[in-house]
Amino acid sequence: MLPNGTEVQVRPGTEADLDALTALYNHYVTETAITFDLAPFTPSERRPWLLSHPEDGPHRLLVATDPDSRRALGYATSGPHRPKAAYAPSVETSVYVAPDATGRGVGTLLYDALFAALADQDVHRAFAGITQPNKASVKLHERFGFRHLGTFGEVGRKFGRYWDVAWYQKDLKSG
Repeated sequence: MLPNGTEVQVRPGTEADLDALTALYNHYVTETAITFDLAPFTPSERRPWLLSHPEDGPHRLLVATDPDSRRALGYATSGPHRPKAAYAPSVETSVYVAPDATGRGVGTLLYDALFAALADQDVHRAFAGITQPNKASVKLHERFGFRHLGTFGEVGRKFGRYWDVAWYQKDLKSG
């Protein structure tokens, strides 16, 4: 439930969500520097990404939906941090919220559910890269215990300019 009392369902993503999640992500591809993808995806191009997030394990895809309309309000993921085997206990997390649902607590609900799902997994650290400036994302990540590690200056070019990416870390398990 959102702070304003609106019911929201958070559940694992399925292939039935592919079109809606692709459209949501494509908004951020074409309209923002939040992601460094430069061209929108078709659902078939995005399908391997969706399938790389099973319902269990450390790599998750959770979707927030309006229970009445079943419309996707956003999604959160955890995925591999790096491809080499020794990085397996680390994940990279992200949250994308539909433009008309931002600022309503959807991202918080998604991260609550994602970190609850990861609690029993062999995950030691979570990392998040946040294109700067993005005060809302920084605030969300800090609320969940992420701490700033450093910033890669002008690491990506989009819309004819260079963008910095700040990296954040959340400790999940000790040992």
